[in-house]
Amino acid sequence: MAIWLVFLVLGAIAGVLAGLLGVGGGLVLVAALAWIAPAFGIPQEAAMHTALASSLASIVLTATASARAHAKRGSVLWPTVRAMVPGLLIGGWLGSWVAVRIDGEWLRWIVAGYCLIAAAQLLFGKARAALGDDAPPPQGVAMAGAGVGIGAVSAVVGIGGGSMTVPLLVWRGVAPVRAVGTSSACGVAIGLASAIGYAFNAPPGALPHYAVGYVYLPAAIGVAVASVLAAPYGTRLAHRLHGDTLKRVFATFLILVALSLLLGG
Repeated sequence: MAIWLVFLVLGAIAGVLAGLLGVGGGLVLVAALAWIAPAFGIPQEAAMHTALASSLASIVLTATASARAHAKRGSVLWPTVRAMVPGLLIGGWLGSWVAVRIDGEWLRWIVAGYCLIAAAQLLFGKARAALGDDAPPPQGVAMAGAGVGIGAVSAVVGIGGGSMTVPLLVWRGVAPVRAVGTSSACGVAIGLASAIGYAFNAPPGALPHYAVGYVYLPAAIGVAVASVLAAPYGTRLAHRLHGDTLKRVFATFLILVALSLLLGG
């Protein structure tokens, strides 16, 4: 019961962050799971891979709940989602294939460095003017190509891609709250392809019990159940915040996660 309670609490936090930031709560889950994985009998050398894989598996349902809530408010650009999904699926699988071959300590530094770069981009990057409601959403070959890169990097750092998809869409002129909603929908494809990759590309017997490859089932299931229930609350908060405020919250969140990972090393 204690194990399930831990994962349910993490799931509730992840769900709120999914709706608020469009990241599926992946980054906070990676940091938290990397800290606590050894307490559940997972070898230290597999802790980071387990954190990434379990986070991505849970993101499938978390991002679905978040995207559904945003779609009800009209903040998902479906043409953009359709343009990016093929690349996201390919990139997610390739990224997980690469990640299982990287040492866990290197993965920790990669995730922390990624968080800091993404935070700096949000704080200091300049966006184009926001598109009007009748403006065509970003799509085409460029967005499909971006999907491959976003999917691959997301698989390596264990996220739903929000910290890349959101800045990209904001730079392309999409209002932040619509960028968050669109990112949530894209996160479903990333989580699905990446989790399958971590499950089937892992070495035999990667984890001692309750796992498929590197996906630790109690973590993935417990987090997913709670996050689905909590995601709509984050969505409501996202629609109440000003765009600049949402970006600052996003950046602060990324910096805190990076520090957690670095101290955890």
